[in-house]
Amino acid sequence: MLKDRPQPQQMQLNVELPAELEAVYANFAMITHSPSEIVLDFARLLPNVPKAKVYARIVMTPMNAKLLHRALGENLGKFEAQFGEVKTPEQGFGEDRGIGFKH
Repeated sequence: MLKDRPQPQQMQLNVELPAELEAVYANFAMITHSPSEIVLDFARLLPNVPKAKVYARIVMTPMNAKLLHRALGENLGKFEAQFGEVKTPEQGFGEDRGIGFKH
């Protein structure tokens, strides 16, 4: 017979959001990696402008990238449960101009 293992306790985490921190809008991302890091560059691409400017770069471990992937999936699921399915260009929403977030 297996004994119940004690569950790890949830730790309360206080997150400080500096008042001077500005939100950054991004509609384009480039993802690169090495054996030890995943690099996410978030950029903004404007209509009729042939270049994108990177506004934020996030570097994380592959494990943290996988946890972020999971958290994004869970949160998109909750969003869609409340507001309906988010459609992408390949599902017939808008035109696919070859830009934006890719997998």
